[in-house]
Amino acid sequence: MPDQFNGKKNMTDPIADYLTRLRNAIKAQHRVVEVPASNLKKEITKILFDKGYILNFKFVDEGPQGTIKVALKYDPVNKVNAIKKLQRVSRPGLRRYAGHKDLPRVLNGLGIAILSTSQGVMTDKEARDLNIGGEVLCYIY
Repeated sequence: MPDQFNGKKNMTDPIADYLTRLRNAIKAQHRVVEVPASNLKKEITKILFDKGYILNFKFVDEGPQGTIKVALKYDPVNKVNAIKKLQRVSRPGLRRYAGHKDLPRVLNGLGIAILSTSQGVMTDKEARDLNIGGEVLCYIY
């Protein structure tokens, strides 16, 4: 069915799209995946790199929006990806917030929850250390 808005896609949840692109690239065992850039996606990508879930990333500022090139991380022997699961928690239709006392623990601390807080995007552990809560964007393990 053709789009009626001059060929432009109407995206309601760009974070879910970002996670889905990563998930699909992992299933297809791609080395690199390109996603449209935004400031929130750039911060999530930096967290994934810092925590060792991706091999590398590069921000390409071409066109009106730019892209993020993400190099996925695989075990060289078993060809298993470092990311086992990407799960979107808060979504546009149902936002999920957590106070600093109620921050989720993903797999008893083995995974991470990414939060959007008043002091920027961070992991659940960093938010717990700073005693701040926020919107729980996703779980990664």
